[in-house]
Amino acid sequence: MPATRPTAAVVGIGLVAGLFSALFGVGGGLIVVPLLMLVLGFSPRLAAGTSLAAIGITSLFGALTFGVLGNVEWLPAAKVGLPAMAGTLVGIQLQQRLSARRLSVVFAAFLVVIAVRLLLE
Repeated sequence: MPATRPTAAVVGIGLVAGLFSALFGVGGGLIVVPLLMLVLGFSPRLAAGTSLAAIGITSLFGALTFGVLGNVEWLPAAKVGLPAMAGTLVGIQLQQRLSARRLSVVFAAFLVVIAVRLLLE
């Protein structure tokens, strides 16, 4: 894996992910992971890890900013966030046991299901 990536491509992926997240309310990872795989040739594992790291940075600043503005219900956030952390740990363990090909197929199937649901609504 090369140590550096084309900056314009990485920045472009971030901008597209932010735009789609804001327009459609979808998680940035839903956009970032496929783009990292298609545009930069990341493996599913590398794309997922990179996406989670980026989302973590974004989420931290977003939560702090909204919190300072008084726009966070902290108890419901904790009730969603703590189980999500547990789910993340389980998902990472599961991901390490699956082949890159199987991860790609499962993720593609997930995206197709989401696309069909969006088209039907």
